[in-house]
Amino acid sequence: MGELYTKRNPQSIEEFDRIYLKDYNVTRGSMNEEFLAQLPKNLNILEVGANIGSQLEFLRQMGFSDLTGVEINDFAISEAKRIHPQVNVIKGSGFELPFRDASYDLVFTSGVLIHISPDDIQRIIAEMHRTSRRYIWGFEYFAPIYTEVTYRGKKDLLWKTDFCKLFLDTFPDLTLVHEKKYPMTDGLNVSQMYLLEKRT
Repeated sequence: MGELYTKRNPQSIEEFDRIYLKDYNVTRGSMNEEFLAQLPKNLNILEVGANIGSQLEFLRQMGFSDLTGVEINDFAISEAKRIHPQVNVIKGSGFELPFRDASYDLVFTSGVLIHISPDDIQRIIAEMHRTSRRYIWGFEYFAPIYTEVTYRGKKDLLWKTDFCKLFLDTFPDLTLVHEKKYPMTDGLNVSQMYLLEKRT
């Protein structure tokens, strides 16, 4: 299943932008600029669930250079090395990130938390919080409460909720920097982008 997911997803950031423009009436690049343009370009950044590294490539083209992704799927890692060789995607699980506490200035997911069961979500957001020195950034499907979504005709694979609020409610040291909801043009879902910062 992981290999099929990788193969059917966009292989370039240009393709990603075309899909986002169709689905949200705004490019992913524009979203990233709104949320991250003000941050120093020397931040070290970790993506949890990087797949082939396309989101990291977006950031590289914004001027960020210290970029690492963690991915569980071997095929996706090999494709990342082939398609986006200038970003670093390594083998690892979001449930047990292979890094010390506060190793990265910014830790993020994009369309990953929606695939984590509500029974397991606390484990992965705890790892993101643990490894982040300053920022947590995310882009995920939004719903006011946990809601299961049938994914490609199957159950128990996708959930949407207010992941921004989940982080804020779970970790008292986090504060909201910016949050925005993006309704999809098909009217079926809304996605949410959020940037959180740890209080010093």
